[in-house]
Amino acid sequence: MTTLDNLVQLLAKLPGIGKKTATRLAYHILDGSPSYARELAEQLANLHSRIRRCSRCGNYTEEDPCPICQDPGRDASLLCVVEKPQDIRIIEEGREFRGHYHVLGGLIAPLEGVGPDQLAIGKLLERLRGGHIQEVILALNPTIEGDTTALYLHKLLKDTGIRVTRLASGLPVGGDLEYADRLTLSRSFRGRLPMG
Repeated sequence: MTTLDNLVQLLAKLPGIGKKTATRLAYHILDGSPSYARELAEQLANLHSRIRRCSRCGNYTEEDPCPICQDPGRDASLLCVVEKPQDIRIIEEGREFRGHYHVLGGLIAPLEGVGPDQLAIGKLLERLRGGHIQEVILALNPTIEGDTTALYLHKLLKDTGIRVTRLASGLPVGGDLEYADRLTLSRSFRGRLPMG
C-alpha cells in the first residue's frame, strides 16, 4: 500500500467521509503547500494532549473547567443536557442560550447495549443536588434513543422540584409541508404556539 493509499484509507474512517471524498481530500492536501500539511499533522498529533473533558460539564476544553463553566455572566439556574460536546458548539452558535451545559456522553440505546449506567447521569444528579438549578432543558435529538433518554431523565427528575423541559421540535424554517414526515408534522401540531 502506498503512502497516498494509506492516507485515503485513514481519511475514509472519518464520519461522513467515503472513499471518493477521502481521495479528494488527500489530493487537496498533496497539491497544497507542505507547510499546510505539516500544520495539519501537528494539530492532529497534539489533539489528545491539549484537549480534554471539562470536569464539570463534560465539554471538550483546553482548560478545566471550561470557559463556559467559568463564565460568571451565564445563568447558573439553567442547565442544558446534551448528548455530545458537538451539540454545545451548535447551541452556542445560535447565541440564544446563556445557561450551563451537561454532556451525557451518549443516549440510552438498549439494542446497542447502552444503558443509563454508561452515561453521565450520576454526575448530572450530583450537579442538581447543589440546589442552584431551577430548570433542566433536555436538548436531545428527536429519535427513539433521544426520546427514551428524555423520558428516563424526566421520570428521574420529576420529584426534585426542578422544572424539566425539552426543546421544541417540528418543521424547519423554509421547509415545505409536503416533505415533512408524519412524526415531525405530529410534533409540530403538539408543540404549536400562540401568535402574537
